[in-house]
Amino acid sequence: MPSDSESQEIRNQVCLPMLTSAQNADGGWGYQRGKQSATEPTAWALLALARPADSMQFASAVARGKQWLGRAQLPNHSWPAFGELSEGCWVTALACLALHQHGEAPEAVSAGATWLCNEWPAEGKLWRRWMVRLLVRRNLVRQDLALRGWSWTPGTSSWVEPTACALLLLHQLFPTTIAKDAEKRRQLAEAMLYDRMCPGGGWNSGNAAVYGVAGQPLIGPTAWALIALQKYRERAENQLSIKWLYSVRENIQGPISLALAHICYQLYDYPAPSIVPALRRAFQENQFLGNVSVEAMCALSLD
Repeated sequence: MPSDSESQEIRNQVCLPMLTSAQNADGGWGYQRGKQSATEPTAWALLALARPADSMQFASAVARGKQWLGRAQLPNHSWPAFGELSEGCWVTALACLALHQHGEAPEAVSAGATWLCNEWPAEGKLWRRWMVRLLVRRNLVRQDLALRGWSWTPGTSSWVEPTACALLLLHQLFPTTIAKDAEKRRQLAEAMLYDRMCPGGGWNSGNAAVYGVAGQPLIGPTAWALIALQKYRERAENQLSIKWLYSVRENIQGPISLALAHICYQLYDYPAPSIVPALRRAFQENQFLGNVSVEAMCALSLD
């Protein structure tokens, strides 16, 4: 079994150098090396470099990344997916998390969190409630529309992953630095995640059941939900879901899925199988396809 030193070796000698060398001249990161800077990969890169020792070693890269995020924030305090876009979206949570982890721009972070708290998905809209009532009569989906999280883009439905990211931010900031209605949003979003859980444990990106058939859990959504709900780790739903995630550990292939599952195993005190051999193979085969988010997530899981 690879040692801690081997984990740190791949983190410090593979993941972090790949990240810092992929930074664009404008200070941001693209989804892949050489691509246009975007909020999501820039936030992930900064989160991977948030450890004090890394912040010092890569001080220039960190400073330039934070400056890029600062420039990208819109007048309404949200963040767009790309710097030239005029509409904010779910990446606001990631941008705030990245800046907060570096102790940077507390006013910008607080304003971004306030925007998130005031951004509601489509489930509560009259036309949506009417449409779903018709569908529910046909037993198409099982979903409590009173429970809402966050969407990928404004005005659309709640999804597991963006809801989890927003909850991670609120758990870190609440209750001293953000809007008064943050507690209401947090409670609704947590309840929404539990409502969307698959009957046998775990989550997928959609509904828990469709046409009366139980949904099949997926690695990514399950890991994100478990990370966001970690303060309730003793709940039966959490325990059922982490058991499912652990039961499929030997079948997990992709680097991001490996990294997310590895983080969950550690959070829930499960004996985490080493991901170093699999990450070495992935790097040797395709250098993580030059995907900045993969490089950052792997670095985070090995920290």
